Amino acid sequence: MMGFTKFSLKEKHREYRKWRKEKLFKGDVVHCTICNSNYREFGIFGNTKRKNAQCHNCGSLERHRLVWKYIQDNELINEPMRLLHFAPEKVFYNLFSDILEIEYFPCDLFPHVYNYKGKTKIMEVDITKIPFDDNSFDFILCNHVLEHIPHDQLAMSELFRVMRPGGFGIFQVPIDYNREATYEDFSITTEKGRLKAFGRRDHVRWYGKDYKDRLANVGFEVKEDDFVNTFSKEEQFKYGFDTSEKIYHCRKPYNRK
Repeated sequence: MMGFTKFSLKEKHREYRKWRKEKLFKGDVVHCTICNSNYREFGIFGNTKRKNAQCHNCGSLERHRLVWKYIQDNELINEPMRLLHFAPEKVFYNLFSDILEIEYFPCDLFPHVYNYKGKTKIMEVDITKIPFDDNSFDFILCNHVLEHIPHDQLAMSELFRVMRPGGFGIFQVPIDYNREATYEDFSITTEKGRLKAFGRRDHVRWYGKDYKDRLANVGFEVKEDDFVNTFSKEEQFKYGFDTSEKIYHCRKPYNRK
């Protein structure tokens, strides 16, 4: 064992587990839209043990593969652009860091938790007080972030402010479509209480059908796109999509500053 650090052993163990999973799930039934890997089935993931959820190669989940397929099919990245990315998932961080047309700004309130060792620095940014000028970004990706933010309307206003007129964003959140209105109760402050009320210990609300209106209230033109249901049931399984997730594609009108 001489010459091996604790970190290198951990990396070797991770690579072995990845190799084992790829061998176990070898096949061509499912296809990852991000890394283009094929398997018999995606892996199980989450507290509720979702089947066909996690890619064995890149680690992408259902929402990542759906958003990337949406970006690709709609040719949303087709020219030089400035991209602001909150809570940067590793699969997207790797993609955006390598696209030459993108001036990439990954950020989070706690950047030290991201140990990606990539070439692009992850900046410390509070989404309710974004330290960039008005009209700075062509594309903003905010994927399952706003449900953690107590002052989400302030965060949405800040996202609107720093987006350039004609720019766009994809702002995904968990939504309970059985609720007409978003449910939040800020008297619930314990992790146990939030888990019971909102489904996760670190969530502060359940968004309802009014999510689109909450975004529109700060000025966005919002397209609630049922993109996932443009695919057949067989294709939805093939790509490992969450069939209940709609895409929230937001634009800042040209007449707004």
